[in-house]
Amino acid sequence: MGYDVFTLTFPGICNTMRLSIIIPCYNEVNTIDAIIDAVNAAPYPNKEIIIVDDCSKDGTRNKLKNDIEPSSRVSQVLYHEVNQGKGAALRTGIAAATGDLVIIQDADMEYDPNEYPLLVEPILNNRADVVFGSRFLGGHAHRVLYFWHRVGNGFLTLLSNMFTNLNLTDMETCYKVFRREIIQSIRIEENRFGFEPEITAKIAKLNCRIYEVGISYYGRTYDEGKKIGWRDGFRAIYCIMKYRFK
Repeated sequence: MGYDVFTLTFPGICNTMRLSIIIPCYNEVNTIDAIIDAVNAAPYPNKEIIIVDDCSKDGTRNKLKNDIEPSSRVSQVLYHEVNQGKGAALRTGIAAATGDLVIIQDADMEYDPNEYPLLVEPILNNRADVVFGSRFLGGHAHRVLYFWHRVGNGFLTLLSNMFTNLNLTDMETCYKVFRREIIQSIRIEENRFGFEPEITAKIAKLNCRIYEVGISYYGRTYDEGKKIGWRDGFRAIYCIMKYRFK
């Protein structure tokens, strides 16, 4: 969906509802420029781009300070002086957001910013408060990678659904869009990848209107920089149970 179609579909709304894009990054020197360009080019005209560098050691921080911040390609860059994890970076970025809607965007180019209109449409049409972008729903392109990752994602989503009474197909997806007042009302406790099951459990308890839309997915291999591992899977199981009863 291009900019002109988006404007015609949501006359007036797209020019007034601001989208805050939170980009947590850790050691993404090879992709940070590309993802910023892709987000800026995304077909949503009113954007706030917030990058949170989680104490990168590979040159990402220098690139942000010396090249990206002075260029005004992003709204603000926030820095952690100690590496804390993706959840902690999201906590920092979400607290700084000022837009009407907040979306999570990984810095690794696995998710396509051109699909923002698909993700925000249910909220703009006042049908949803939160939207999950599902990698396993619909006919969008997916890179074929790890079998056991797919099995693990399916198991964690099933377990999460059992505890939340939701029927999601992809709880672990990066792409989640929230009305800002909802996500900023939630105290995020997890510092690493436990953010996904934590936020899903807490959103479910708020009785929000939750939608899913199918998205494409361009996954990375571990050689290409993928960071999540089997330990994070065990932590996710713990978080699913912890935040259901907490």
